[in-house]
Amino acid sequence: MKFTLKLDKSREEEVLIYAHEKSALTDKIEKLVLNEKSHVILGYKDDVATRIDESDVYCFFIEGGKLYALLDGGKFHVKMRLYELEALLSDDFVKINQSTVANITKVSSFGVSPGASLTVFFKNGHKDYVSRRQVKAVKKKLGF
Repeated sequence: MKFTLKLDKSREEEVLIYAHEKSALTDKIEKLVLNEKSHVILGYKDDVATRIDESDVYCFFIEGGKLYALLDGGKFHVKMRLYELEALLSDDFVKINQSTVANITKVSSFGVSPGASLTVFFKNGHKDYVSRRQVKAVKKKLGF
């Protein structure tokens, strides 16, 4: 496979791919290009709206019936439904339980809790659990 990048400020940006067939890589590129232009995640803290970059998010979780994004700067209220957000997120995110979607790049380790479920430890010290229903999806995402 060859890669060529041409920078020209006078032309409109476009991504052109020649491939023998559709693959996981072409799907990822398509999703990356389309999502970059199609959505912005806004987080609210103290009535101030902030644009959230998904790579900075440790996890999205529901608390008190509201969706929040957990970042280094604290938690930000996101005015979306969890299922709507899941459709927008990159492949770095995986649903770990009914109310949490985790960024696997921000996970430091997994542990086994007494009930034989997995505990997720994030790099910022936050921890959550993987429900039994989601263990298979998490293992698949991690390559196990």
